[in-house]
Amino acid sequence: MIKKIFSYLIPIKIYETKSSLSKSIEVTWANGELVLDSENANYSYGSLQRILRLGLKNIGYEKIVPMNHILVLGVAGGSVIKTLVDEIKYKGKITGVEIDPEIINIANTYFKLNKVKNLEIVIDDAFEFVLKTKTKYDLIIIDIFQDTTMPSFLFETFFTNRICSLLKSRGFILFNTMLLNESQNLRNKKYVSEFYKNQFKIRTIPRVEVHNELIVIEKIA
Repeated sequence: MIKKIFSYLIPIKIYETKSSLSKSIEVTWANGELVLDSENANYSYGSLQRILRLGLKNIGYEKIVPMNHILVLGVAGGSVIKTLVDEIKYKGKITGVEIDPEIINIANTYFKLNKVKNLEIVIDDAFEFVLKTKTKYDLIIIDIFQDTTMPSFLFETFFTNRICSLLKSRGFILFNTMLLNESQNLRNKKYVSEFYKNQFKIRTIPRVEVHNELIVIEKIA
């Protein structure tokens, strides 16, 4: 409790480790809440939770509550899962895919992710999982970063087509991206402009917490 109080004055690191996949990982008390960070980016809770909460609000909590199955690609500490369960009161199934088992150990230890009864965690590469799964989802949340870097496959046509094929009718994709330079800004503009529109509506929520842009895709057919 003392660390939590003092964290309003200065961040207090309580755990640090390195993994072969995520490199530096830190758990820190900041402004009265526990957050999970990489060396240069917030991985869970803190600003990331605010970013994805905004995206979920944009979709509409009233649309999310009756959904049957949500897929989260990139779990980290599980802040978006906590938003779904604790704030939105979502009771359907959640499948979370995370490539780094060390991050899941941290999420279970410090953020009690293993207490979420309607959550199934799959340790796998998101690209491989998407290729293998035969399940259809009501909502797919894509939140995949390696520190401040986004894997290039996320923007490739093959992956986009595969993700869209996994959506149920009237389903949604919430895609969190980071814009740190002009090339990334152009990358996002190209992604949105070339997205096929006959079955989908696509919109962006730009400059969330300064450097993030949310892309919201809705399947209308």
